[in-house]
Amino acid sequence: MDSLNKTITTIFFIMGFETKRNMEMFLFSLFMSMYMLTLGAHFLIITLVLLERHLHKPMYLLLANFSLVEVLYTTVTVPKMLDALLTRKKEIYSSSCLVQFYFFFAFGNSENLLLSAMAYDRYVAICHPLRYSAIMNRHTCVTICSVCCVCAFLHAFLHAIVTSRLDFHHQEHIPHFFCDIPPLLEISSSDTTFNQLLIFTEGSLVALVPSSLTVLSYVRIIISILRIRSSTGRRKTFSTCYSHLTIVILFYSTVIFMYFRPSSFYSPTYDRVISIVYSVIIPMLNPFIYSLRNKEIKSALRKMISIRFHPN
Repeated sequence: MDSLNKTITTIFFIMGFETKRNMEMFLFSLFMSMYMLTLGAHFLIITLVLLERHLHKPMYLLLANFSLVEVLYTTVTVPKMLDALLTRKKEIYSSSCLVQFYFFFAFGNSENLLLSAMAYDRYVAICHPLRYSAIMNRHTCVTICSVCCVCAFLHAFLHAIVTSRLDFHHQEHIPHFFCDIPPLLEISSSDTTFNQLLIFTEGSLVALVPSSLTVLSYVRIIISILRIRSSTGRRKTFSTCYSHLTIVILFYSTVIFMYFRPSSFYSPTYDRVISIVYSVIIPMLNPFIYSLRNKEIKSALRKMISIRFHPN
């Protein structure tokens, strides 16, 4: 209990961007623009799915949930980063740091599970088109999204509890721009062997099961596509899952590099760059990857713009 009380009263200093004032203001403007663009693009997708009846399909309902999770995922970390850049107030109590870590981990895992659910949706649509409406109905979508969130939050809770028991000095400098597992383990004065073991065992299992289902779904999808005799038909069918596959590759490549590697490969500089990629850049790109490759979303967007500017 004394260790826990000591931990929650520790003051951390977010030292992810130690640079000149002019550069800090440039980064603030850049990341603020990217954050606002991310929010606007994701809320636009959510609005389109809610308002357009022809988008009330499992594929787009899952996409709307994914966009909502991405909004929350970026909001957990980016505002604090922007505040630190603008005001240079880099301190954060470890209790707040732990809350940030928990929700960042929870929403990140929700993304992981939702990506797997979206891959399964594409598998059913392409490999079992006649049974699609029976298998992937609204009740199934609600159940899948609920299970994804519950599992993700329970998984994050386990890691938050274990992390909260680590010892830190009264004032610690985090060489990062938010509270994440690798930098917290790096600055802890405790033995972090159990935490690292937990990441590589339970964490790997949580990541491996959804990613394996995603890979299996796409293997079956590719086999089905190759059986289509028409090259036009193959391209048209593959285009329905191309955008999702792109997001999957971006997501897992950064997560694997960041979390599933030996601690001897830890590098604050590289980690900050990768963290910017998966916490700021990829969430900004994802809605554009979907909208630019999806005819139904582009059609719904044109319809909304037409009604807005030409109501008659």
